[in-house]
Amino acid sequence: MGTTTTTKADLVNAIAHKTGLTKYETESVVDAFFESVIDSLKSGKRIEIRGFGSFNIRHKNLRDARNPRSGEKVTVEPKDVPVFKISKEFKLAVSESLKSST
Repeated sequence: MGTTTTTKADLVNAIAHKTGLTKYETESVVDAFFESVIDSLKSGKRIEIRGFGSFNIRHKNLRDARNPRSGEKVTVEPKDVPVFKISKEFKLAVSESLKSST
């Protein structure tokens, strides 16, 4: 199966086509959605979109790792990283779609 990428422009075009909004209006909505997700996560809020998935912040502790190039030990500082977990419905829809296309 070949790998292709859907870009933001592709999303804007698809949403504009389905909604009848202009591409400019659709791009504003998509940008506002992305900004809202980022702002919510920055303020420590969890985002749950039923049937799609949830966005959350996960804390990664201080740890030792190895530089893959040199093999040298490095210390990775603690950090908070955004994570996305897909819903069961989303996972099922995608897996069923992939099964039927093969």
